Amino acid sequence: MASILLLTRAVTPSSAVLPGLELLSHHVKIMTPEPTALLAAPPCDVILVDARIDLPAARSLCRLMEATGNTSPVIVIATEGGLAAIAPDWGIADVILDNAGPAEIETRIRLAVGRVTVEYAQTSQAEIHAGELVIDETAYSAKLRGRILDLTYKEFELLKYLAQHPGRVFSRSQLLQEVWGYDYFGGTRTVDVHIRRLRAKLGVENESLIGTVRNVGYRFVAGNADTSEDSLV
Repeated sequence: MASILLLTRAVTPSSAVLPGLELLSHHVKIMTPEPTALLAAPPCDVILVDARIDLPAARSLCRLMEATGNTSPVIVIATEGGLAAIAPDWGIADVILDNAGPAEIETRIRLAVGRVTVEYAQTSQAEIHAGELVIDETAYSAKLRGRILDLTYKEFELLKYLAQHPGRVFSRSQLLQEVWGYDYFGGTRTVDVHIRRLRAKLGVENESLIGTVRNVGYRFVAGNADTSEDSLV
């Protein structure tokens, strides 16, 4: 059972807007489509917007919700004649005719919720969380305590690789092979230079995230890991 927010100005919304919805067991909360009212809207799985009569107002509302960071999928309820006015710039997940039957309504709600779940899982998989460090592989960005780190491509790849294996010690040769590739002919000194640059960009308070294990190599130190063997040499 999904939690649904229905935005409509209809006097008898439950029976007039989408009759087929009454035959389903979802929990439906009805509110007027006022921007101020949306601030007090409860969390929901799906938002249904009544666009049967006033298409321009419905479009503005949908675009407003998208611009303000709404994360719930929005499904517009329209008449067959209104379908031609609905375009990608509405920022909605789907559209459904007001005379749709219960089976179709159920399917569209299920698919909308499912897509959000899949997208969330994919986003989570694309991010590496190591303590207060968040690395986004898709956007090639790294944030530490919310601050974006200004990294070069190789610095990002090096930090990402270390963070993917917290606590594991890598020799300079291993890092050179994994980050720079087997066809790179530079020496291991390159790794030391990039480690120093990374530490400088992490800042004095966070440079210990990358520890040096004497005579071995480097490792990523997340959380309260033991750093007794590490140094910043």
